[in-house]
Amino acid sequence: MKFIVSSTYLLKQLQVLGGVINNSNTLPILDNFLFDLKQNQLTVSASDLETTMSSVLEVDSDAEGTIAVPARLLLDTLKTFPEQPLTFVVEDNNTVEISSNHGKYALAYADGAEFPKAVEVSNPSSTTLLGDILATAITKTIFAAGNDDLRPVMSGVFFQFSTENLTFVATDAHKLVKYQRNDVTASQVAEFIMPKKPLNLLKGILAGSESEVTIEYNDSNAKFVFDNSELICRLIDGKYPNYEAVIPKENPNKLSISRNQFLSSVRRVSIFSNKTTHQIRLKIAGAELNISAEDVDYSNKAEERLSCAYQGDDMQIGFNSRFLVEMLNNLSSDEVSLEMSLPNRAGILTPIDGLDEGEHVTMLVMPVMLNN
Repeated sequence: MKFIVSSTYLLKQLQVLGGVINNSNTLPILDNFLFDLKQNQLTVSASDLETTMSSVLEVDSDAEGTIAVPARLLLDTLKTFPEQPLTFVVEDNNTVEISSNHGKYALAYADGAEFPKAVEVSNPSSTTLLGDILATAITKTIFAAGNDDLRPVMSGVFFQFSTENLTFVATDAHKLVKYQRNDVTASQVAEFIMPKKPLNLLKGILAGSESEVTIEYNDSNAKFVFDNSELICRLIDGKYPNYEAVIPKENPNKLSISRNQFLSSVRRVSIFSNKTTHQIRLKIAGAELNISAEDVDYSNKAEERLSCAYQGDDMQIGFNSRFLVEMLNNLSSDEVSLEMSLPNRAGILTPIDGLDEGEHVTMLVMPVMLNN
């Protein structure tokens, strides 16, 4: 088995696939890339049993065969080469020899047959959308997903597909984000929960991508196919909480304000808040928003006044500043709106401008009790 490939082209593809490999694997074979050569097509795969990703590379060869190559060793070697053709030759003594312009490097390989086979997604439903739209949907929601192992369903992003729109939801019970696209639809209704790791991989690969992504899914697995790559992952098992029930429908108190101004102010004031609760107080009266924080233990306090557009009754409400900062950071609009009903009901943050046609973002943040 022998093939020739460009060093930078190979490195670029392998770095993407390397994101699948865990630092500590239960099975030693998972520390390898699987190389499957068929004439001038080399399929490289990486897996952690839950997620498997593979890419097809164009190489110069007329041989066939499969081997498993140590991932870390190969990546570290490739990073040091300038652009040049590399020749891979599989020798009889269980090593693969790489020849560059200046030298030869031999690494031991494992039998490709030991590598776990990727799951087949049997009789799937499918949806196709632009890579960039999927990457945006992931970016806008994934930060709100939880990290609690006791509630695995909340540690992923909920995909809700229908013939009218696609909805992506993430929540950790303190904050919730719902991202909806009315300009993309699915052929039939489907719901599934995607784990974070494959989503982070997809987000990195597809950001700004003009290529189409086909998503195939059944009850247990989802497969994403784009360009010359595919990613298959196991879905999170369980029923997603009824998030619509938590979004308050009647919110008579509406505040509109410049996002950057609000964000900077919350950031500054929160430095003076209690280090465990991160609590800040919003006091709204007329066209003035007063943001304050106090750390009683250390006698630190801060207060800022901002002008805003406000309709509704005067009110005071407390929030965890970290959640507000995360949400405001994740929006790209100039103006945002914060809608509230009562100091003990969730506040709803939405962008006023800067959205594409058919794009909707709703963010919900739970208040914290104010101790007067």
